[in-house]
Amino acid sequence: MTDINYSLTGFDLAGGDRHGQGGRPEPRIRVNGRAAGALAMGKSRLVVLMAAFTLGFGAVSAKLVDATVSFGGPKEPSVARAATRAMPHSRADIVDRNGVLLATSLHTASLFADPKLILDAREAVQQLTIVLPELDPVTLLADLKSDKRFVWIKRNLSPRQQQEVFRLGIPGLNFQREERRVYPQGNLAAHVVGFSGIDNNGLMGIEQAFDSRLKESDEPLRLSVDVRLQHVLRKELANAVEEFNAIGAAGMVMDVHTGEILGMVSVPDFDPHAPPPPTAEQDTDPRFNRNTLGVYEMGSTFKIFNTAMALESGKVHMTDMFDATRPIRVGRFTISDFHPENKWMDVADVFKHSSNIGSVKMAMEVGPQAQKDFMAKLGFLRQASLEVPERGWPMVPNPWREVNLMTISFGHGMSVSPVHLMTAVSGTVNGGVMHPATLLRRDGPNEIPGTRIITEKTSDQLRKLMRLVVTEGTATKADAAGYLVGGKTGTADKVKGRSYAGNARISSFAGAFPMNDPRYAIYVMVDEPKGTKKTFGFATGGWVAAPTVGNIVAQIGPLLGVRPQDAAAPEIIQALAVRPAPVPGHTNGAQVAAVPALLQAGGEED
Repeated sequence: MTDINYSLTGFDLAGGDRHGQGGRPEPRIRVNGRAAGALAMGKSRLVVLMAAFTLGFGAVSAKLVDATVSFGGPKEPSVARAATRAMPHSRADIVDRNGVLLATSLHTASLFADPKLILDAREAVQQLTIVLPELDPVTLLADLKSDKRFVWIKRNLSPRQQQEVFRLGIPGLNFQREERRVYPQGNLAAHVVGFSGIDNNGLMGIEQAFDSRLKESDEPLRLSVDVRLQHVLRKELANAVEEFNAIGAAGMVMDVHTGEILGMVSVPDFDPHAPPPPTAEQDTDPRFNRNTLGVYEMGSTFKIFNTAMALESGKVHMTDMFDATRPIRVGRFTISDFHPENKWMDVADVFKHSSNIGSVKMAMEVGPQAQKDFMAKLGFLRQASLEVPERGWPMVPNPWREVNLMTISFGHGMSVSPVHLMTAVSGTVNGGVMHPATLLRRDGPNEIPGTRIITEKTSDQLRKLMRLVVTEGTATKADAAGYLVGGKTGTADKVKGRSYAGNARISSFAGAFPMNDPRYAIYVMVDEPKGTKKTFGFATGGWVAAPTVGNIVAQIGPLLGVRPQDAAAPEIIQALAVRPAPVPGHTNGAQVAAVPALLQAGGEED
């Protein structure tokens, strides 16, 4: 037998002495050895059972906290997760050539619900639509009444929206930590940078082209563009669109020695935070990049390449004369000049007066195959080399016949993108080496890829001719004091369907500055401008695009560190002088050959 203390009042199982009221001790129970063992085993089991209950209730409590408190992981959870999980790798920043931020990522909260935990779906919808009025109450109610365990309510809330939803205290609503792409410059570089979707995948422009790079690297992606030039381009292009009631415009600035695009703007543009859906009519689609995706018949700006080709061939010389006294009849069509000079012209006059007749006769000295080969060398028969997915394919004739030779000589019958044009212009004026266009800043001593397209001699001749167009020809309004602008205007009827539109044209200017030692090429095109009283009803390249270029160069020249020069200084005059030979009555210059029937070509209006 064993004496143990046993409390009849239930206060002591340990066997300590207890005294009841009046100081009497609690009664003592005597148990034998077998009963004592059973009592000890019961005591141990009770301790284990209490520990199990404690662990069980702790686990339940943890689940409740997980379902109601904090953020989930990066993937859509089937049930709410409480602990904040590691974020996926942030998308790298995109900056301009000077480090100005173009795109970055911010952490945000996205709101989701577990419908099984929603006590009153209608009341929840009523409260949520007050805080988030953009929500569709019908759709939201259906989601909250569904049998799903996870439904998105709204992605990427602002901090204020998150706090207001939190204050509602609705069970079953939770937040997941995500990342949102932000574009501090707004519309300014929308067509270059592009945008990413709600799931952080690049969907346009640089964002799409470098999607993997931006996801896998912490290093900012440095572009070639300069936001200062972007501002100037966008302002002046918008002014031109407004002044001439145009449907759009585009412009670029390129470093002729590296191929870096320092500025690229297409208007209309869009807010990359809320990009509009594509439209059926590309001419009015804000997402349509006229610089890279649009392909156009470039009009007389193509005479830069026609002249370069003719001089480079050795079959045409600066002093050769061409008969432009009468139009060229081809079948039932006529090739004529917009402002007929009705005289024999040397190469300088053909270029300065933008003579279609003279250009055709120069091209015929070279021939169709040589022209096709030269256009291929300029890259006009393939997509442009550029780091964005939005690139247009040139439209070229096949087969390439004599009729095509004629129309292409003055910029019709073949369509290329503005970035094609700018790349070739840069190679034409920089000494004859064409560098591929790029939207990435070129750093370090690495050799810049390039292809020789013409000799230095031909390049020097083209620089002089392009300056002549600005000082005496169709582009006098493109001049910017001190910056020695040179170039070529162009006006081409737009092709719509299978024919030329009646009163829809592209007015443009392609050139460079300073022409005694070119550093930068510039291009402006205005889409479907309308003449004004100020322009006497004209809407040609000389009246529309040329003055826009002059305004742009005057503003960006100082930003680019181009030192103004005196155009009247003897060394400048000597460097850019064109000395045509005296005009004889007749020379062995090109004569037009018999030509086959010609499909209609749009008229040039410079």
